[in-house]
Amino acid sequence: MRLNLRILALAACALLFAACSRAQVFHHEAYVFGTRVDVAVYGENQAEADRAAAAVLREFDRLHRAYHAWEPSELTALNAAIARGEAATVSDELAAMLKDAQAIAATGDGLFDPALGGLVALWGFHTDTFVPQRPDPAKLQALLAAHPSMADLVLDGNRVESRNPAVQLDLGGYAKGYALDRAAAILRAQGVADALINIGGNVMALGAKGDQPWRIGIQHPRAPAPLATLPLYAGEAIGTSGDYQRYFELDGERYAHLLDPRTGQPAHGTQSLTVLITPRANAGTLSDAPSKPAYLAGDGWREQIRRFGIEHALRVAADGRVEVTRALRARLQFPSPVEATVVD
Repeated sequence: MRLNLRILALAACALLFAACSRAQVFHHEAYVFGTRVDVAVYGENQAEADRAAAAVLREFDRLHRAYHAWEPSELTALNAAIARGEAATVSDELAAMLKDAQAIAATGDGLFDPALGGLVALWGFHTDTFVPQRPDPAKLQALLAAHPSMADLVLDGNRVESRNPAVQLDLGGYAKGYALDRAAAILRAQGVADALINIGGNVMALGAKGDQPWRIGIQHPRAPAPLATLPLYAGEAIGTSGDYQRYFELDGERYAHLLDPRTGQPAHGTQSLTVLITPRANAGTLSDAPSKPAYLAGDGWREQIRRFGIEHALRVAADGRVEVTRALRARLQFPSPVEATVVD
């Protein structure tokens, strides 16, 4: 009888231990890069998940402070040097980021151009609160005439200078994707195999959530609900450029922060453009920057994503039409009926 009781007690302890060790998702949230970020770690040990996520959030804070476009940072110091017509010596990291951003800009015909920080400031988007007003026409025309671009930068190791003093760098269309790649590297180094990193809608998946892939939603640009949901597999990243977060309205018209370098005006042909990057090097970065030229290209979005080797994409046009590539359509589930045109 005592033996049976002992066996029952040991069984109960084993069950209790198993319950305590059951894998679950541990969420860690913060506000960085002007948006909400969430690091979700799937595992059994909360202490280990907390340590790994804390390391990621510290890195996000470092990147935010180092490359802020209008508060004192290494980037604003470089912009000041460029405005004075001087060369500057920058960190290895910033030099590599600028070289990569310059290549992405060239691939996208300059539609993605981080050299347009002056234009972003003219439209009032160098602040967390937007005043609904158009820029001074004379200042806008002067900036367009100066035609600042990433091609003006001369990069020689850590030495950076510009042939054009009108260049003012703003990495807002690049930094979130870069941060995803940094987060993935940190989590892997910390021994985390399964995680989901979300920086304001730019999302990257590591591993899975148990025996199921991570599942995410694509934000509807005109409703507080997902337009579609889909599984996100290990090593994949997804990002959306849209006119529904950083914008203001004036005289019944919406002015978003996605500015067309050809006109100096906010683009109006697209509500949102989503790209999904299959596993590859720098998948996080590619989920961010390449969505910008595709967004600004309007009806020419498909050609833009081809240039970056992207086959999974969805566009919501200005009139609400939904266009989706065949590869991504096979992955999507729409919560409500949506008439989506499949394109090759």
